[in-house]
Amino acid sequence: MMRLYVLGSGSRGNCFAVEAEGVALLLDAGFSAREIERRAETAGLDLGRVAAIALTHEHGDHACGAPRLARDLGVPVLTAPGTWERLARRMAQAAYRGLGLQVSLELGPFRVRACPTSHDAAEPLALAVRTADGTGVGVAYDLGRPTTAVRYLLRDLTALVLEANHDEVALRTSGYPPVVQRRIAGSGGHLSNRAAAELLAELHHPGLSVVVLAHLSQRCNTAAEARATVSPVLRRVGFAGTLHVAPQDAPLPPIDLRGPDRVQLMLAL
Repeated sequence: MMRLYVLGSGSRGNCFAVEAEGVALLLDAGFSAREIERRAETAGLDLGRVAAIALTHEHGDHACGAPRLARDLGVPVLTAPGTWERLARRMAQAAYRGLGLQVSLELGPFRVRACPTSHDAAEPLALAVRTADGTGVGVAYDLGRPTTAVRYLLRDLTALVLEANHDEVALRTSGYPPVVQRRIAGSGGHLSNRAAAELLAELHHPGLSVVVLAHLSQRCNTAAEARATVSPVLRRVGFAGTLHVAPQDAPLPPIDLRGPDRVQLMLAL
């Protein structure tokens, strides 16, 4: 069984974790190290079990806590070469393991894979983490546009953490300058609620049991608006799992995930 921790997500910071067989993996570290330690304690995540920190890209709301945590925990950073180049000066003596389109890293019970996204960062990635029993978690935000590679990476997973950054009407009436609106809505920006719903409908399969909507804009979205857009689409395609919205300011309770092998065994019994 894998456990998913949602430590917080939004415009001011993003951090998730997965745990299996007593080993944990941080997925982004976009709060201060002290804040991540506080949130981990609240959620019941033992940071002493963290074996590595996987980073999607170098922006502060995804990576600001990584240098100190990597040093204090004595763990490697998994990310793309371009991201590592941007962060290396701050990483002191942290070890680095490269992630990319054709790279698969084994780390304890986890197999970590990644693919590029179109966000406006050095070399941004979406992530997929799987265990031997078939359980899998995908994390894709700051996505710009969902490419074929992203769709392939996120197929057949147990849980999806997917960006639902903004409501399109709220963005147009936000007061942001037009150039900022174009960046947010463009191919190097963020997915809207509607785009997230459409992608989830494409990715839906019988084994998908958890969806977490992430990276909501503080100014251009609300949890209620994201749910109202995504939930009906998921119902129409037959989604029978649970839909969560990641909060910015506090962690969610841990989410237990069961792989397809375990679910089939339980059904047989």
